[in-house]
Amino acid sequence: MFRKKQENAQRTGASGDLRLTMSLDSNISMLKTVLNNDETVIFRDIKNIRQRSFRCCLVYIAGMINGDMANGSILRPLMTADMRPERADGDLLDFLCDKVISSHEITRSADINLLFATLFSGDAVLLLDGCDEALLICCREMRERALEEPELERVMRGPKAGFNESLMTSLLLIRQRLKTQDLKFKFRELGVRSKTRICICYIDTLASDGILKELESRLDKINVDGIIAANYIEERIKDSPLSPFKTIGNTERPDVVAAKLLEGRIAVVVDGSPSVLTLPYVFMEYFQSPDDYYNNYWFASVNRLLRCLSEFFTSSIPAIYVALVTYHHEMIPTQLLLSITAARQNVPFPTIIEALILLFILEVIREAGIRMPSPMGQAVSIVGTLILGQAAIDARLFSAPMIVIVAATGITGLITIKLKGATTIIRLLLLLLSSFMGLYGYIFGVIGATIHLFSMRSFGVSYMTNFGAIYSVDLKDTVIRAPWWYMKYRPKQMAFKNQIRQNTTGRESDS
Repeated sequence: MFRKKQENAQRTGASGDLRLTMSLDSNISMLKTVLNNDETVIFRDIKNIRQRSFRCCLVYIAGMINGDMANGSILRPLMTADMRPERADGDLLDFLCDKVISSHEITRSADINLLFATLFSGDAVLLLDGCDEALLICCREMRERALEEPELERVMRGPKAGFNESLMTSLLLIRQRLKTQDLKFKFRELGVRSKTRICICYIDTLASDGILKELESRLDKINVDGIIAANYIEERIKDSPLSPFKTIGNTERPDVVAAKLLEGRIAVVVDGSPSVLTLPYVFMEYFQSPDDYYNNYWFASVNRLLRCLSEFFTSSIPAIYVALVTYHHEMIPTQLLLSITAARQNVPFPTIIEALILLFILEVIREAGIRMPSPMGQAVSIVGTLILGQAAIDARLFSAPMIVIVAATGITGLITIKLKGATTIIRLLLLLLSSFMGLYGYIFGVIGATIHLFSMRSFGVSYMTNFGAIYSVDLKDTVIRAPWWYMKYRPKQMAFKNQIRQNTTGRESDS
């Protein structure tokens, strides 16, 4: 594909007053001056065997272009083609693009900024003597990581492929799952120095125009040197930036992105990052798993209920235990109270200090297990949980009931790994409130967290939209997962343009 661009009015910018001239030697000298001390940039002089007056120079970065493509499609044709002026028919650049160079994408431009951007992207730049424009030729070497299943989003059934760091590969994976002309891709660049390409993906007949404009407005306000990963964008465009809860989702699974697009959401794909952002994002999505939609709905509903209960346990067990042991002895069965009292004899720390120390050790072991190589990480976890736990009880440093409480807290926390950061903060706040005011402090903390969650929004959509639903259509994919044949309509909060998910002859009641 050949695209001719009239960019003579945009020859200045980040590169100052630099511009291409009619002299090849001058252009090469200018590029070498700008790219001083960069020995990876190669300047390949080319002469034609039939027309001695023809001179050009191919500029590229070593290791970034496809050598076979450059030799067969660019260098050899330029050296051997008949370059007589009468054959060029007046415009040498058009002649080269149409009849000499064989590449699927060639751009003709005089914009020096576009020239550098093309060069650093791995493509080649062809400079010609007597032309103040250059040809930007796509011949980059495509090096990609294999499509592997994401470690944190493994499923028992369903697709095993995940996104990789290539933007175009990620878009291809989405396109393969949504073969519709309504799927739209909008590209833009972010980062003054990194020039990172991102793509906004949405289904035109489902996504909200207002949310799309708001997203573009927030992206336009980003002014930073570089965008290295998707999280660089997420923190700059999210609602409630000081909240521990995220209001923008992220996933490495193409099937998850496709499913969210079909609900009217918008995805943001970042070049160089396998994580794709999705928005709007609501609280209930923390407890949803791709496995829920590949297994029987009874089994999926039980698992989802289990995740909700696990989140309650991991954030509340330490706080409730400290409140009961410290302030509310009368609420504990007598035999259990006697067992706890006997276990706590000769333990030097108060209950709250004991809980804080053990939770801190739990977080240290978890972090060490993540950062170390897999075999060593497993060994660290075993040593930390079994040997150190038993040794601490034998040494009377901690009581056995507290070890059990912290262990249960850690295990239940692994079920809702997406909520790990927010859960750690909420657990600590509830624990401190319970240590000062007992169950009253715990209840006040829960009420405060609930108010905070209900006050949040994600691009105009209520964060707790499913929990406050009064329509049955909004309850079918929340704490439980209804069967597919029953989910005929999209959630009202997400169905911005078209609520119908399945073609039906009669509409079910929404009450």
